[in-house]
Amino acid sequence: MSAAKVERLLNLSAALLAAERPLTASEIRRRVPGYPEDLGSFRRAFERDKDDLREMGIPLRLLPVQFEGHWTEGYRIPPEDYALRDPGLEADELAALHFAAHAVRLEGVSSDEALQALAGVRLGAMEEEAIAAAVAGDEPLARVPVDGRLMELFTALVERHPVTFSYNGSERAIEPHRLDYQRGRWYLSGHDRQRNEGRSFRVERIEGEVAVVVGQSFVAPSQPHPGVALRSWQLGSAEPIWAEVAVDADQAMSARRHLGEESVRGTDAAGRTLFVVEVRNVEAFRGLVLTFLDHAEVIGPPALRQEIIRWLEALEQQ
Repeated sequence: MSAAKVERLLNLSAALLAAERPLTASEIRRRVPGYPEDLGSFRRAFERDKDDLREMGIPLRLLPVQFEGHWTEGYRIPPEDYALRDPGLEADELAALHFAAHAVRLEGVSSDEALQALAGVRLGAMEEEAIAAAVAGDEPLARVPVDGRLMELFTALVERHPVTFSYNGSERAIEPHRLDYQRGRWYLSGHDRQRNEGRSFRVERIEGEVAVVVGQSFVAPSQPHPGVALRSWQLGSAEPIWAEVAVDADQAMSARRHLGEESVRGTDAAGRTLFVVEVRNVEAFRGLVLTFLDHAEVIGPPALRQEIIRWLEALEQQ
């Protein structure tokens, strides 16, 4: 889906939501930017847009309306049907949700636009006053950066098209499974067709443009690539190292949460839990090992073990 198409759908949705009465096709043609000038081309584009809105679950209604002295049909998105239904949140949960909408902002998106998504979630006067006091001032507590290539990546993910791009000097063909935002960065996770395995990529490190292969599609796997989650040591384009780690029994539960149950390989003679972990970012993995202090030991492979030992010895000398 092109950026122009997305923008036109957003403009059409906004116009039909804000309209006090149903709008005829001719009014939509005049009011909504982005449609072709030719009448036949407009009709074809408008028909496709109506189908797209309905497929997205937007309640587009065809209703009778009096226009220029006679009755005809018009289109409208009733706000009461489109607004978010009450999710049954408690007052403190609603307050936190509204606070987050004020405090975290997508770059290039105003706070008013961000808060439109919460139009159907109402707060009491006390919660509104508390939020107003907490977020006094125009600056948000955090900004979420928007990379220009996210449009292509989101489109490919939703429409199940592979993407191609250059990363670390090599061309990649990826079936996108998910996009994550973590620690100030966007990450793409999916299936690398050349390497026939799951990979994660930092979007900001993609070299040049992202191309969506619209002539191809893929079936979403039942167990897609897990994405970034909290496993920063898996983020990178290097070939994987399968690290073998032994963790003392009293720290095993914490290690299971950090490393994942799928990495457990049993116990050794000393009662330590054994893990096998995929590592693509050795620096992040070293930081993980350090959090367990002397309760964790990297036992293999030998090259990784020696690197961790050298790093720890260097830290000791500082």
